[in-house]
Amino acid sequence: MALYSEKVMDHFRNPRNVGILEDADGVGEVGNPVCGDIMKIYLKIADDTITDVKFETFGCGSAIASSSMATEMIKGKPLSEALALTNKAVTQALDGLPPHKLHCSVLAEEAIKKAVKDYYDRNGISYDHSQFPDCEHCEHCHA
Repeated sequence: MALYSEKVMDHFRNPRNVGILEDADGVGEVGNPVCGDIMKIYLKIADDTITDVKFETFGCGSAIASSSMATEMIKGKPLSEALALTNKAVTQALDGLPPHKLHCSVLAEEAIKKAVKDYYDRNGISYDHSQFPDCEHCEHCHA
């Protein structure tokens, strides 16, 4: 059995939505201090819908594939659907990740949430703070 699915390999070799949105409405950057992966998501938003999304990821193939798949999953979707995206959904869409690489899909989920929160903050839009965990201070991220 191969360590990585064909979908993971495809999104690693041919990542979708790579780049920077210079005029992004929201930007979210997260990293994992243990493995060194850094993920940055850029969102363009109109009428509460993600009209464009780009990413920059410094990391392993699983991190790049997770970024690529996650951006594909939220493009054209309302913010509420983007916020509902879970790392499990990203992992399932990639036909799985090895257990020691699941943190890559977590980074994708967290980067999207940070980008949406950044959009809300920039525009003075009120939101439920419980939707946005404080990852810089949680034990999960620094264990």
